[in-house]
Amino acid sequence: MGEKKQTLRTAALARRNSLAPAEVALWARLIQERILRFSPYLLCRSVALYSPVENEVATDRIRDHALRSQKKLFYPKLGERDDLAMVRVESAEELKPGRYGILEPTGEKIMTKEDQEALVVFVPGLAFDRQGNRLGRGKGWYDRAVELLERGPGLIALAYEFQIVDQVPTEKWDRKIHYIITERRIIDCGDVSSRTGAIP
Repeated sequence: MGEKKQTLRTAALARRNSLAPAEVALWARLIQERILRFSPYLLCRSVALYSPVENEVATDRIRDHALRSQKKLFYPKLGERDDLAMVRVESAEELKPGRYGILEPTGEKIMTKEDQEALVVFVPGLAFDRQGNRLGRGKGWYDRAVELLERGPGLIALAYEFQIVDQVPTEKWDRKIHYIITERRIIDCGDVSSRTGAIP
């Protein structure tokens, strides 16, 4: 299992790192435009985002829209002992490079149980399948961040179309994604009919 994951991880990372800047910018814009018309996002009251690295899908348009719409906005923050917390951000200026150079919140307002009601969490990854399985970078940081959340948030992956594969190797503790948004389509991972088609 571990070897299969690592092989897929290496291939997916190489493919993503080979993207031209123009492709990254165009596809990220198309993906985020889909999100800004997507009911589960529009109806949520709280949003958790990631700060992209290594050609991950950008999230700046979602961030700015969430702030303008007065949704509660959170980002993961890594503590001294690699412990994670979801911390609220009320402006883009509150995001600064953290220990690994990834933008993190500078504040200390940790997500409460109340904040988790009507929460949507956007997750990055290297590969996904239509059943909602996700392959991350292997460090488990975002998995741990999601585990902190008690009320079963909506999990939405942002991915390029080439990151959708037939099958992602999984462990029994892996959390499934509810939706995957690419530059071409929205995949409802709980709807069998969407596994071979597109949702506008």
